[in-house]
Amino acid sequence: MWSPQQSMAQQQRTLGMTSAITLAGPKQIDHVRTEELVETLEQYNMSVSEEELNHRMEILSKLNNLVKEWIRESSINRNMPPNVADQVGGKIYTFGSYRLGVHHKGADIDALCVAPRHVDRSDYFTTFFDKLKEQEEVTDLRAVPEAFVPVIKMNFDGIEIDMLFARLALKEIPDTMDLKDDLLLKNLDQKCVRSLNGCRVTDEILRLVPNVENFRLALRAIKLWAKKHGIYSNALGYLGGVSWAMLVARTCQLYPNAVAATLVHKFFLVFSKWKWPQPVLLKQLDDVNLGFPVWDPRVNISDRYHLMPIITPAYPQQNSTFNVSMSTRTIMEEEFQQGLAITDDIMVHGRATWDKLFEPPNFFQKYKHYIILLASAATPEDQLEWCGLVESKVRHLIGNLERNQHIKLAHVNPECFPLYESNDQVSSNQPATPSPSDPPSLDTPVQTPTQTSEKTSEKPSENPSDKTLENNPVTDTPPISGVSGSGSTPAPSTPNPSSKPGKGEGLGSMWFIGLVFAKTEHLNVDLTYDIQSFTETVHRQAHQIKMMKDGMKIEARYVKRKQLQSYVPPNLLKRERKTSTSNSNPPQTPRNGTTTPKMSPTGDSNRSSNANNGASNKKRISENACDGYYKKAKIGDESSGQGDESPNQSIVPGGEDSNSTSFSLDESSNPSVSIGEAHKNTDSAGSQLVGASNSAALTKEVCHVIAVTTERLCLNQCV
Repeated sequence: MWSPQQSMAQQQRTLGMTSAITLAGPKQIDHVRTEELVETLEQYNMSVSEEELNHRMEILSKLNNLVKEWIRESSINRNMPPNVADQVGGKIYTFGSYRLGVHHKGADIDALCVAPRHVDRSDYFTTFFDKLKEQEEVTDLRAVPEAFVPVIKMNFDGIEIDMLFARLALKEIPDTMDLKDDLLLKNLDQKCVRSLNGCRVTDEILRLVPNVENFRLALRAIKLWAKKHGIYSNALGYLGGVSWAMLVARTCQLYPNAVAATLVHKFFLVFSKWKWPQPVLLKQLDDVNLGFPVWDPRVNISDRYHLMPIITPAYPQQNSTFNVSMSTRTIMEEEFQQGLAITDDIMVHGRATWDKLFEPPNFFQKYKHYIILLASAATPEDQLEWCGLVESKVRHLIGNLERNQHIKLAHVNPECFPLYESNDQVSSNQPATPSPSDPPSLDTPVQTPTQTSEKTSEKPSENPSDKTLENNPVTDTPPISGVSGSGSTPAPSTPNPSSKPGKGEGLGSMWFIGLVFAKTEHLNVDLTYDIQSFTETVHRQAHQIKMMKDGMKIEARYVKRKQLQSYVPPNLLKRERKTSTSNSNPPQTPRNGTTTPKMSPTGDSNRSSNANNGASNKKRISENACDGYYKKAKIGDESSGQGDESPNQSIVPGGEDSNSTSFSLDESSNPSVSIGEAHKNTDSAGSQLVGASNSAALTKEVCHVIAVTTERLCLNQCV
């Protein structure tokens, strides 16, 4: 006869696609690290006060009453008796971070309006939209009925709200209705199913984790880390909130009795070893057969080429990471590895604090080449809509750049920056001769190529880009020193307020894309088609949804790292440099009181990577449940190569076509190539470990390596 403890252990063991890696409970040091994590998160305002919680509940209550009033009015307008209209109901559901319980101060609320069958979506975007306009608390109201998931966005009494709509095939919507039943989706259209999926997925995630409180705290930490490291954005090809939630939930399933600090550490361990594109699943796929498309590589050929599939647990199952590209996956894989090295220092060695995990990387010092996207409009209202549309299409530009054989990596920073003008630009109000610091535009014609010698590097091909229907050349900017020619659009010789969007012409927003070029002999990169294809896609979509207005513009400019001072405030650049410098300092004295060898971060990461490599050399066993239906797409590995360009690379004249943009990489000066820095001292960790003067520390380090290797062998069998 099994005891209650054994029954609970059996339940935890079978939670998820595979059995847990370990059922071990937390140690005292794990509780200490968890308390430290809580204190660190509070410094970043990750918790919400009781006052704000009550404020959000009041807002949702007001919205719920508005929905009931609107449905009642719509019912009466359809000749329904008032006494019957009083009973049809209607309800507001929440999902996303608010429903998961991981929202922070100032975060938005994802909501869903559920209506009975006689209320149409057209009513939602007309009469209900008008009703919202009448509310004094509502500002920044805008509707996006043509979106993949139609939504009304608003600011309700200081809280941003994204509100979806779905109607069920029911006469009434009672307040006690649960959306878990799959049969509720019967006879619904695709847009209603997508809208309902948000709530259904969120509720299912909470049902599939063994300890909700530990899950929430770990998820708060991972979301903060992802945002600080610039990999939190579903629209730009990274992971969105629901994807991060599912990864943390999978970690909770593998370590059901672990506390939050341990879960954060194991999160990086699991997904730094994950064999993408093997899918992440929280449960077996449901076989409901209501006719809706589901993620299934056995049936859908396109599903076999998803690069980082994370499958939602509610029917119809979908890949929540459809937008991930080779570049964004490469960037996230690097961040997983770095996160593992840092959390090893925090949890195992005691050489670091949680603050180190949340230090933002030095994006503006990471690359030597950048593309700047500038989106501008004439009014704040137009800028809000235009900025949202451009941002939703940036991933298409990343795809275009990835398909260019000369580009190894295109790293888009998800942060949208307001337009910035340096003092030199503001003071320059009249045409002048070009200066070496003036950044060129991507459509600046160039005339004669300069050839350089670099090693050849190949890149796997990508899917073809979207076909373009109209021509919208990119606005050019002045050429840099040594480049002659004029663009398709006249421009002043030197940037000035009138040539910048947002200064006299409206408002502006910027996105930065870091580029890594492949080392190729006689390199001459032409990005004309890549940029024009992107701008045409944006303008075509704007015309289709009737958003295009006078003053809406897109510009794309190529700059070198040293020219970023014209676009980024000096304090931001200094902050980035300071972060980079602080990361290079030796680790501090261990907080656990032991004496450990003094090691550089490079050595730390290499030791961690050596341990990883030792485990990864073993044959990995896939999840048996996945093998039957998942056929792994053959996708070549791609390294990031973040520092393989010469600091003296520049645009030089090349070609006579006035519509072409060519970049040639000049290495006439001595280049400082930084590629492979992380692999130069692969044996330094071992040599420093052997040379440690403290035998107790040495014994602890060796035991740690053995324990980690054993756990990772077990991990390979589960993932």
